Amino acid sequence: MGEGAAQFFASGHAADLILGVLLIEAAWLRLRRGWSWGELAGLLGPAALIVLGLRAALVGATWWWVALLLAASLPLHLMDLRRRLAARR
Repeated sequence: MGEGAAQFFASGHAADLILGVLLIEAAWLRLRRGWSWGELAGLLGPAALIVLGLRAALVGATWWWVALLLAASLPLHLMDLRRRLAARR
């Protein structure tokens, strides 16, 4: 089992599984809850970009790919934070 788990992570498939779960969550929020694309981007976008950064690191991408993906999550996170704070007022 240890070798299979190691290969699962080393291949990046662990991150792929997480991305699949995020996609299912996005579909559920969109179809069942009626969330807008902007709300979905703000909530799930940062997580997807962080997981893509994780995947890049797991498969041995250069450091700047990892850094770029992690940095790209910040604007979406700030957008979501702004939307949530505005809704509270």
